[in-house]
Amino acid sequence: MKLELTRVFIAEDYTIGHLAIDGEHFCDTLEDVPRDIKILNRTCIPKGSYKVVINYSNRFKKSMPQLLNVPGFDGIRIHPGNNADDTSGCILVGENTIKGGLTKSLDTYNALYEKMLNATRPIEIIIT
Repeated sequence: MKLELTRVFIAEDYTIGHLAIDGEHFCDTLEDVPRDIKILNRTCIPKGSYKVVINYSNRFKKSMPQLLNVPGFDGIRIHPGNNADDTSGCILVGENTIKGGLTKSLDTYNALYEKMLNATRPIEIIIT
């Protein structure tokens, strides 16, 4: 399964993107902003290609998608959330129907998670 996250709008304290699955638009994303110097819980991960696995999150107490080998970051996950305060460097999914935030995040995440569980090939995310 190939995920493609295209960052389309960078504001002062959040970044909006579009997430595609195997070339088809799936949802919007919300992340922290890119920075030259990392600020803990306020910086998005670097552009690049990352393997994604589903494993247990001690923080969330359930299995969730995790991006592996992200330079300078640990525990980066794809998860639900509504605004930049919910990201901590992670990728939030939902619908960008409000300025600086997402709606329908839990429903969107659950649909994405189901697709990931049923993936027939390794999951990769490319961030541009």
